[in-house]
Amino acid sequence: MINTLHLPVNLIAKAKKFTLRRATDSDLRTLMVLLADDPISATRGDKADDSDAAAYRSALSAIVADPSNDLLVVVNETDDPLATMQLTRIPGMARRGSTRLLIEAVRVRSDYRSSGIGSAMMRWVTGSAAPSIEASLVQLTSDEGRQDAHRFYERLGFVGSHRGFKYKVG
Repeated sequence: MINTLHLPVNLIAKAKKFTLRRATDSDLRTLMVLLADDPISATRGDKADDSDAAAYRSALSAIVADPSNDLLVVVNETDDPLATMQLTRIPGMARRGSTRLLIEAVRVRSDYRSSGIGSAMMRWVTGSAAPSIEASLVQLTSDEGRQDAHRFYERLGFVGSHRGFKYKVG
């Protein structure tokens, strides 16, 4: 949990009010579904299968216990999670010792995509979260196949400045 983030907060998306809050154990099933509600994620093993609940629960516990991490959800008026993202604060030596804020696992429920929730989430990250943790850079990676997501991030001012590499272990 990134302690200096003041949550919950209200987000406005297309004249509707939503709440951004920290994820809890009671959100686990919905988080699994959000992560799997995507063809690319499904190919990586995110299938929202109940047999994987223990692995997801362990990951959620580790994120919540780590003071450099936060797992957030956007909920509607009935506290139904509609979107999620993970934030990680990374102190660094590069850029004269600057701190970065990494955004991971951004997902918006398929029936809420293009509702403005994703834009509201990203505006909150860049306008409130990053300054409150004294991050000078907000960064994220996005799978090469997510062309719509790339256009979305570029519309919000993110720049495709680097090429990422991954190495699968095991």
